[in-house]
Amino acid sequence: MEREIKKSSIAFINENKLLVYKFQWQEGFGVFSYAHSQVDKVVKYVMNQKGHYKNKTFKSEYMELLKKNEIEFKEEYLFDFLNETS
Repeated sequence: MEREIKKSSIAFINENKLLVYKFQWQEGFGVFSYAHSQVDKVVKYVMNQKGHYKNKTFKSEYMELLKKNEIEFKEEYLFDFLNETS
């Protein structure tokens, strides 16, 4: 199933030219899950993403999640395709 999701998402992103470069999945992935009791918080978060990312970048938030959840990572391998300044 993962392979089909990745294949169709690559095709969608590249065919619709959603990025200036050709998209491909990197090795590995990150997934965070939430309990059913947190669904309302997650929905509010998703609905406010535009405003949320005015204050911080996706990269900085992702790194906060990794640290908060004590997940080991090497920063030089995270988002090496982004040229973020913050």
